[in-house]
Amino acid sequence: MEQDHDAYKPAQIAALIATAGVTKAQLPFGQMLTLAILAGAFIGFGAAAYLMVMTGVEPTGPAKLLGGLVFSLGLILCIVGGAELFTGNALMVMAAVDRKITLTELLRNWGVVYFGNAIGAVGLAAAFACTGLLDTPFGETAAKVATTKTTLPILAMLTKAALCNALVCLAVWLTFSARDTTGKILAVLWPISCFVLLGLEHSIANMFLFPLGILSGADVSLPAALANVFWVTLGNLLGGAGGVALAYRYAYLGGKKV
Repeated sequence: MEQDHDAYKPAQIAALIATAGVTKAQLPFGQMLTLAILAGAFIGFGAAAYLMVMTGVEPTGPAKLLGGLVFSLGLILCIVGGAELFTGNALMVMAAVDRKITLTELLRNWGVVYFGNAIGAVGLAAAFACTGLLDTPFGETAAKVATTKTTLPILAMLTKAALCNALVCLAVWLTFSARDTTGKILAVLWPISCFVLLGLEHSIANMFLFPLGILSGADVSLPAALANVFWVTLGNLLGGAGGVALAYRYAYLGGKKV
């Protein structure tokens, strides 16, 4: 039988994502938490790579584009390696709306994965503190980035976060169109590079960047960091679940159960 190498069509992607949402909701607690911790660390590695690219250079468009390309490592590891990322799991709303999973199952996944992502991100930041890198210009960049994030007004945080996770969820959506690893990697690169290039806000990345910045000497209070993460998390949900997931569910599933 000849293998089909064509990309999945949008309606097929919608059905695949709805089915994946059921699988994610049914993960045992230990497995879900472990995969979430890994995802938090993966995003942290991508964020650290971004900081290194931006160390010693002016934050010009080309530099930020290169930073975005290396930051994409985080989602590539999550998608190809397999891990549970809160922002990408906003797409599980598709399964919830079609009553394939209950609201309780959706919130359980989001809660466990969010908590696990935080453990992985903060844990990786603590590990970087033992490397000596924070005493180099890398640490100065980390401190500067963390400090800048606390100056954003609430509306800017919400908007930047909504736009960010629209792109993240579009990246995840595109990976479902691919039938091989190369296609999945290419699907991730451009939406993620775009959100970094534009300076948008990602809650899980911030869970890594704030502790790293504080450990590097940034004058950032814990309440200010937590406030940013709160508003950015809310914006991420609005952009991912309220925007991409519901729009595509309406456009391609049309109320039909698949």
